[in-house]
Amino acid sequence: MLKNLLNLSGKNALVTGSSQGIGQGIALGLAEFGANVLVHYRSDADEARTVSEAIAKFGVKTSAIGVDLASANAADDLFDQATKQFGSIDILVLNASVQKPKQWTETTPQEFDEQVMANWKSTLFIMQKFLPGMTERGWGRILTLGSVQELKPHPAMVVYAGTKAAVANTVRNLAIQVADQGVTVNNLSPGIIDTPRTDEPTPPIPDRISQRMSVPVGFDGQPEDIAGMAVLLCSDAGRYVTGQTIFVDGGMSL
Repeated sequence: MLKNLLNLSGKNALVTGSSQGIGQGIALGLAEFGANVLVHYRSDADEARTVSEAIAKFGVKTSAIGVDLASANAADDLFDQATKQFGSIDILVLNASVQKPKQWTETTPQEFDEQVMANWKSTLFIMQKFLPGMTERGWGRILTLGSVQELKPHPAMVVYAGTKAAVANTVRNLAIQVADQGVTVNNLSPGIIDTPRTDEPTPPIPDRISQRMSVPVGFDGQPEDIAGMAVLLCSDAGRYVTGQTIFVDGGMSL
């Protein structure tokens, strides 16, 4: 039965950037379907503890760990803390990212490096740490969070959009390498989702560009819209899906 395929009981999940927004929604969704969930945060331990407390109400194991994914030792630190808490990770959701909205002509080398480090480089090296254990056990799920900007880049987010496109390509590359070992690797790309990030100011853009970035369904999404797809892809219900970028964007990518 389908509900059995969606059951995540006994699986250990790590969701980066899960102290708020989309990451929080995914963490709660995985817990609702039975997964033990490790909450990750960069700086706000109180927010992460609040999410962890909400997860605990589902009767699953949970904890919170803090790592700056833009740091040089991010992958090692995350792996060490996660395995210390949970022993092994079956589901890895790479949601955390850094976004620096700015006209591309004003972007500094430091801002470029920070976004590439946090959004793409750390993703690759975190996968490098966690994926071998999944193939060894014969079961695993890796889910990266992309963006509709892979197809509809915002003029003030040239670097951010570029890192998301790079991650999508990396997903395709790795997915085929482990497809016969019980591990799926997918990229889930949201559109405009109602989170604290959407309230951050961005430079104005010309009407001729903003018109092509409209949302056909007529409203912004919620974190739960992303969480629903994430649960499917991270469960046995999604075992036949790998190497894909799936847009959950209200039609914005059309």
